[in-house]
Amino acid sequence: MGAEELRMKTEDQLKGDLANLKKEAFNLRFQQANGQLENTARVRSVRRDIARIMTFLGQKAAAAAPAAKPAAEAKPAPKAKVKKAAKPKAEAKARKPKTTTPKAKKAAAKKTAKAKA
Repeated sequence: MGAEELRMKTEDQLKGDLANLKKEAFNLRFQQANGQLENTARVRSVRRDIARIMTFLGQKAAAAAPAAKPAAEAKPAPKAKVKKAAKPKAEAKARKPKTTTPKAKKAAAKKTAKAKA
């Protein structure tokens, strides 16, 4: 399926072709899994045709969408988020780390031993 051929088709025709190609890809995957697939290159071409059709559908949807966009662009800009002040390091060290595994407990014990020394 070439790009020129797809440009000539309507959106409904493209959706029908897309459904058929997805069914074919499904069947090809089953054939491949069962070892019955003779033409392995067909899997690749079907995947690419699906991607090509999805691209054209997206372009057609984008071409139709700008008529509705101006109303959406009139929205005011969102407010900037205010960052919270960072906690002092002394408070962060005062908290005990959550330890659940024996390895984590040993690592925490080593860390506190080094801090005290």
